[in-house]
Amino acid sequence: QVRFVESGGGLVQPGGSLKLSCVASENTFSPRTMAWYRQVRGGERRMIAVISVSGTTNYFDSAQGRFIISRDSGSNTAYLQMNGLKPEDTAVYYCNIHPFRREYWGQGTQVTVYS
Repeated sequence: QVRFVESGGGLVQPGGSLKLSCVASENTFSPRTMAWYRQVRGGERRMIAVISVSGTTNYFDSAQGRFIISRDSGSNTAYLQMNGLKPEDTAVYYCNIHPFRREYWGQGTQVTVYS
């Protein structure tokens, strides 16, 4: 069963940076549009950045201007460079294809921004 595996989260002070990585547990399907999502405690999981197979990107919420989504060409590996982190960015970050497949959700990676 394919799952996405996220890594790169951690503790960081406001204004700091982190780079998240995401890889499919099995390389059994062709490259798809991929997205990063985040879920704050008690909230819904929301998409914050998306990248097409050709590399076209789009950003949502406060990710615009601070986060950069990228991917390895020809694979379902994606990255999220997060700069200028704020306490409100504290959340669990997940990746998936877009539209997401419920069965592909991984454990996510926790990002905590504290002062």
